[in-house]
Amino acid sequence: MIVVTGGAGFIGSAIAQELNMRGRMDLLIVDDIDHPEKEKNIISIKYQEIRGKNSFLEKILDRNIDSVEVIIHMGACSSTTETDEKFLIKNNYHYTRHLATYALEKNIRFIYASSAATYGNGEMGYSDDESKLNTLKPLNLYGESKHKFDLWAESQGILDRVVGLKYFNIFGPNEYHKENMQSMAGKGFIQAMEKNKICLFKSYKKEYKDGRQERDFLYIKDAVNMTLFFLDNPSIGGIFNIGAGQSRNWNDLAINIFKAMGREPQIEYISMPETILHQYQYHTCADIQKIRDAGYTQSITSLEDGITDYVKNYLVSNKRLGN
Repeated sequence: MIVVTGGAGFIGSAIAQELNMRGRMDLLIVDDIDHPEKEKNIISIKYQEIRGKNSFLEKILDRNIDSVEVIIHMGACSSTTETDEKFLIKNNYHYTRHLATYALEKNIRFIYASSAATYGNGEMGYSDDESKLNTLKPLNLYGESKHKFDLWAESQGILDRVVGLKYFNIFGPNEYHKENMQSMAGKGFIQAMEKNKICLFKSYKKEYKDGRQERDFLYIKDAVNMTLFFLDNPSIGGIFNIGAGQSRNWNDLAINIFKAMGREPQIEYISMPETILHQYQYHTCADIQKIRDAGYTQSITSLEDGITDYVKNYLVSNKRLGN
């Protein structure tokens, strides 16, 4: 059996869908179906069992889960604006520790989601070299909670036995339940439909003009392929970046959304909220040489092709992967 935590969420449901495509129906989906859009995410997914996250944790703590081959841990609080540190530590750090400890004890493959938020403002670069973990300084509590587990795994000497994946800016179908925490690709489409314009944050650094702040955007289908590479290669361990390996700016993203909709671009630059003004990343770019060296050879979808597929085949009709 393959456990997918966060299995009704964005990346988790996309992974479960792909596992079904591979013929794996023996899935244990761990998630709280607390949003109608999450329920829609799993309608077409075939699974053996579904459990709430607390119920599953109880089973783990009681050592009462049998026949588990792999735990793919995508379930966590993913809000970069969350201010409740205790909540984040409980959900993103302690929960992951419990799962990892159980997996190692039972010789279960453990693949977990870290985040590019751990890199902070990028002053130390974006290398997934574990020897540089202690130099990283996340800008928000979400990034801190993810970084805390990475550091714990390093301190326990287990990074060769588990896989931590630092996801960059992932976008694509199945993220509708995330509402304000959706990718800008999803939110931008809604803005374009409702207001005939896309709003982007003004820049507060002279090095970047408005809308030219940069991100490493990766389409969900590539994120799934890169994740499952580590399921297919169980001898590989460590921390790996999951990104496109190049930066594009927000203007590029917005222009491509309008292009996929067959409309002329209309972009408005708005003030950045005070709450994120000092936590904002102006540039991210995944160094993906490590995953390439590990044997991942698939090509990566361009921003243009990813946005076109997302808009035309999913957003316009509100479809999900597998529909």
